[in-house]
Order: sequence, then structure tokens, then C-alpha cells
Amino acid sequence: MMVQTVAGILVVGIGGNNGVTLLAGQIANRDKLSWETQASRVSANWYGCLTQIPPRGVHGGVGFQGRYEGLASADNAVIGGWDIRSTKLGQALYDCRVLEPDLVRQVREEMDGMDIMEGVWDPSFIGESQHETALNVVSGEDNSSTRCRVERIRRDIRTWKEKNNVNGHITVIWSASVERPAEAEYKSADELLDAIYDDSNTDDISPSMLYAAAAALEGCSFVNGGSQNTLSAAMMTLFEQSYRQPNASSTSVLSKFAPYASNQAYCLGTDFKAGQTKFKTAAVEYLRALGLSPRVIASANHLGNNDMLNLTTKKTLNAKMRVKSDIFGPWQEDNLDHKVSVMYTPYIGDEKRDYVEYTSFGFLSSEHTMVTYTRCMDSILCVPLMVDAAVWCDYFVTHNVSPGDAARATAYLFKVPEGGAKGVDPGFFYQMRELERVLQKASGKADDVIAQGVSKGIISEEQANALRSLSTM
Repeated sequence: MMVQTVAGILVVGIGGNNGVTLLAGQIANRDKLSWETQASRVSANWYGCLTQIPPRGVHGGVGFQGRYEGLASADNAVIGGWDIRSTKLGQALYDCRVLEPDLVRQVREEMDGMDIMEGVWDPSFIGESQHETALNVVSGEDNSSTRCRVERIRRDIRTWKEKNNVNGHITVIWSASVERPAEAEYKSADELLDAIYDDSNTDDISPSMLYAAAAALEGCSFVNGGSQNTLSAAMMTLFEQSYRQPNASSTSVLSKFAPYASNQAYCLGTDFKAGQTKFKTAAVEYLRALGLSPRVIASANHLGNNDMLNLTTKKTLNAKMRVKSDIFGPWQEDNLDHKVSVMYTPYIGDEKRDYVEYTSFGFLSSEHTMVTYTRCMDSILCVPLMVDAAVWCDYFVTHNVSPGDAARATAYLFKVPEGGAKGVDPGFFYQMRELERVLQKASGKADDVIAQGVSKGIISEEQANALRSLSTM
């Protein structure tokens, strides 16, 4: 029996709506809490988290808990993180009005007692609306250069891991405010590390890039839940085991950051595909499956949380619109006119409301139009993706899954999959099949089926070897 590990989740922006909702959900499930709602009394669950719910239905359906041994339990996960705001986490949960008051009442005291690590920040990368509350930031010598900032983040990770006895894999998740695009570009991991190490460097390096680099050097995975251009080929290389060899030459750039971790870790993103965008791709997948030709998709969504407030600044809005408009790229729907509008409406709070109209050509170019309207708390949609990202990273590291396979298996989590998943089919059902393929391969179940086929005379050994070679491609 495989020993179940305790996974670690470090959230950049732990005091935001996503971070505090994640913490409250973990406490509620761990302590098996129940609470009153307007409709009834309900109990804690992990609905929406594919790694935490069991299969259901005649054919199993989604849900992987119990199907693959070794999936970490989110109940036992250790969660922490950084924030540039000093608001106590229980107070932040109360202020954001995402969860029912009766649940907030039960978890608030424990959350108020949790530590918040000081955040690395650069005011030029986020909207002016965020500056006034940035009172919990790294300062002094630790903030004197990019190298010092990275070393501070690395020290935070090591201290947190030791203090909380985390024996599983740690995943660092960017859930802070969307940044404007960074202008710094690097051709290789060496160039990136050189720029970070050079105290006189003035390159336009974003805080999210520093968190990602620090995660790689500490052997943690990094998930870019935001829209900014944190991930690049150079950053991806930094996460590869072949680059972070333990015996790096003393003259190499990497050696300047010794000691560093050499274990497997992943760099995944970009931008969680949680609500409107996930359904939008499923709807277009449906239209394409009917053989229709999508021509116009006009969508509008509005909400009033802090993330949307940050997007009222044009420099950060551009980063968000880039990923929202690029979700259908691999389908090459050249005639599709896709328009997106986002609006900040403070009264609505975290409850995202979106309206989408789809117009397509059917038989003989007759028009087919349908409309969808969705309401849901944004954090309720996003937190399960954070949980799944961390649990998958833990499982894939344990089973030595390649970075390319890990990226393809988790493509369903992101608006714009990066790295080995770049350009994959954006359809949800295709992505679920890809996840199943990687899991079958990692667990050895795929080979078990092939072996059974040989033993029962369904296929020959030669055919079995051909199938095994396909699974390694």
C-alpha cells in the first residue's frame, strides 16, 4: 500500500478571495463541518475538485478519487502563502462575502490565527487600486535586488516546509492580482538566472517571474493562475531536471544559486479556465460536433471583486483580454468573430454574471443562435482548479511523469495551456481523454490492459509492443 503524502500548497495572494475560500473549504472538509444556508443545512464537500471526488454513474463519469492510488487528500494538505495585504485571513473571508455567514463564523477564528508571509511586489506591475493596501511587503535588504527577492522567497519556502512537516510535493500557485505583461525576454534559463543574479540589472522582471524561479530552485511546481506572461521557454527550462543537475559545474550560472533542488517539478499555466471560458469552449465544442460553423460569439461578464477592480487599469486589462480572446486558436475557426467585454460592478462582489450569444451557420447557411446566462461565485469555480493543480503535481512527481505529459494532462485547467500543452485541442472532452491517457500510463494500468489482451489471445505480443510504443510517444 502506497503511503499517502501530505501535499503542500503555497498561494501567492493568500488573502484574496481565492486564497481564503480555499482555506475555509479545507478546514470545513477536514473538520466535517455543516452550516445553514437560505435553502437548507449543507455539509462540507469537495465538489468541483476532480481529484477529490469519486466516480459516479453507470459509466463512472468524472472523479478520480479511489481510481488511482496515491492521490493526495486535500483534507490533509498544508496551505499557506504570501500577500501584500496584512488583513487577517478570517477577516478577509468575512469581507469578501463569498461563503455563507454560518460557515464563515465557524472557521474565522482559526483563519485569523494563520501566518501571512510578506509579499514581493513591484507597484508598476499592478493597478493603482492595489497600492494603498500594500502594507505587508518585503522590504530592506531582502528587497534591494532581484537576487535578494528570489532568495527571500526561497527562504520562505524552506522555512514553511520545515515548520509544517510537508513530506509531499509543494506547488506554488499565483493567485494574486493580474500583472501587466513583463517586457524582459530571455532565450535560455542561463540568461534568466544571470539577469536575476546581477544586482545591477534593471530588466523588467515581474514578481510572478521571481516566484516561479524561486519555486524551481526549491524543487516546487509553479502554477500561473493569472493572465500575465510569466511563463516562457527559458522559465520552462529552469523546471526541467536535466537543467537542475546536482553536479552542475562550479562555473555555471546555476551554481550561483546553490544549494538548489534537483527533483522533478512542473511549470503550468496560463490563467485558470474556471467559469465562463470553460463553458464557452464546451459550447463551441458542442456546435462543432453538430457540424455547425460558429460565426459570432459575443460575451459580456461583470463582477465586483478585487481581481476585477485591478483590471480597471488598462495595463492589466490587456493581459486578461489576451488570454480570453485566444481560447479557440487551435480550432482555426478563421471566420469566427469573437468579442469579449468585462465590467467592474462593485455591488455584485465575487458573483460573476455572464451572458453569451452564439451564432452559427447550419445547413444551407441557415442561422443557429443560442444564448447562455451563468451566475456563480468566481472563487467557488476557481478554488477546485487550484486544488486539482496541486494534487496532480504531487501525483505526477511521485510517478515520474514527464513535463510534457503533465502539461497536456492538466491543460483542462487553463485558458491558454503552455509548454508541452501549447496548441492542444481546447475541447474539454479531448482534454479529459488526455488526462486519462497520462494517468493510465503513469499508473501502469495501460500496460495491464495490453498484457491482458495478450493473455486472452485478443492481440499478439508484436501488436502489444506496438501499442506500448505508442504510449511513450
